[in-house]
Amino acid sequence: MKLTKEIKTALVVILGILTFLWGFDFLKGKSLFNKEKVIYTVYDEIEGLVNGAKVSINGLSVGKITQIDFLPGSTKILVTMSIRNNLSFTNKSEAMLYETGLIGGKAISIIPDFSTSIPVKSGDTLVAITKPGLTELLNQQIAPLQQKITSTLTSVDSLFAGVSNVLNKDSQTNLKNTLALVSETAKNANMATNSIATLLSENEQSLANSFANIENTSSNLSQITDSLSGVNIKRVIEEYESIAMNMNKLLEALNQEEGTAGKLLKNDSLYKNLNHTVEELGQLITDLKENPKRYVHFSLFGKKNEPYTNSTTKDK
Repeated sequence: MKLTKEIKTALVVILGILTFLWGFDFLKGKSLFNKEKVIYTVYDEIEGLVNGAKVSINGLSVGKITQIDFLPGSTKILVTMSIRNNLSFTNKSEAMLYETGLIGGKAISIIPDFSTSIPVKSGDTLVAITKPGLTELLNQQIAPLQQKITSTLTSVDSLFAGVSNVLNKDSQTNLKNTLALVSETAKNANMATNSIATLLSENEQSLANSFANIENTSSNLSQITDSLSGVNIKRVIEEYESIAMNMNKLLEALNQEEGTAGKLLKNDSLYKNLNHTVEELGQLITDLKENPKRYVHFSLFGKKNEPYTNSTTKDK
């Protein structure tokens, strides 16, 4: 049987198409001669994941994403993966969604589990996990910082508003006057400091002498203190107490009219006698003045003296 040119051409075309398909799948890591497993996983959100994205284990490509669609009756995303048939991990393995680079794009990395000898089979569903990307990490770090910055800006705005309300024209004038007074006070304090420094410099020798005198005084006081410390203070106090007791006894005796001194102090008879004696002495002197011949008399003929008569009686 002869093959016509049309049949040969059709065969060549079909062979070319098959070769193209084989080469295309080979470049994607898929072989036409190897049967593949179809497994699933479910995510809440898959921003950046597209059909044909790589499925890998430890960085080695083992399959690809064949379909992405909603899970029937839900808003979750069902991801269908086609992987090599010779893989022996179990259906307890995890399918981790991660970012492939800084410019975006996502892929799935399978974290294999070999806890059992039953390998995953077509139709199994892997546990879905998501690895935060650089963008998400930055957003997680920036979000609290943004809140703090916003709060700080709000506080600063309130502060400036309060300052604006407080620092009106009158307040600004008062503040300027206060600052001027503070500046003047600082100048005066500086001048006073300079004056004190000059005074100390001019009287340095006098101050030195004064401090020397103070030192000598302190030394003398120390010696006096040492001398006092050597005195038997207790004995002196006991002697003073004895003297005080004797004085108390003496005063008690005087108050009780014991002895001559007590009678002199408490009895007025001596005063009366002295007063009477003084009166009589006065009368005697008066009579002596009035009648001197009575007391000084020379008689050649033996004339008798006149009897004494109290002048006060005569006057009466």
